[in-house]
Amino acid sequence: MNSRQTVERVEGRMTQAERTALSDRLMFEAAIELINEHGTQKTTLKEISERAGYSRGLASYRFGSKDGLILELFERFDDRWKDHLHGYIGNAHGLEAVRQAASALRDFLKKESGYLRAMYLLWYESLGGDSNMRRLLAEHHDVYRHDARSWIEQGIEIGEIKPDVDPALFAAQYCAFSFGIVYQWLVDAQALELDAVFGNYIDNTIKLLAKNN
Repeated sequence: MNSRQTVERVEGRMTQAERTALSDRLMFEAAIELINEHGTQKTTLKEISERAGYSRGLASYRFGSKDGLILELFERFDDRWKDHLHGYIGNAHGLEAVRQAASALRDFLKKESGYLRAMYLLWYESLGGDSNMRRLLAEHHDVYRHDARSWIEQGIEIGEIKPDVDPALFAAQYCAFSFGIVYQWLVDAQALELDAVFGNYIDNTIKLLAKNN
């Protein structure tokens, strides 16, 4: 049974909304696979549709263009990351939020390495000029820095983080570590022992921030 026959068999028991959600998910998964295999420039909507098990024109019909699919792919990735991060942080603040955020990134990297590799390819290619992806990425970076600033501000307010810590500077450094360590891992996963790297980062960061140290 080929991929199209498999899809048709599964879809036969679904509502229209469920079929649409399934086809979207399968096409996004196919896009991730193809981007990792060939890069974004050589990945086409036709290939995405066929890899997902659909007619060659479905991705074009659904998303309009490759840029449209890529932007939707990024939004879905960001939603997945935010849900994952919230599962670790919850209502934590201050030092505990910093600790849990690092742990969340470590585990997300292990769990979603294929997704992250595809997104990094998209992100770095977007830096070559003015693009919707670059503008969207800048907006999301603002959100990431805002979240990190809030952890520090909350920690200072409750008296567990040193009052002379600059929340904005910490946020920039936190994002630099986060994106940089993911990049290193994707380039050569064997060169890094993630548990040791993150454990050391967490311990050193808490020591630098904690008011009682």
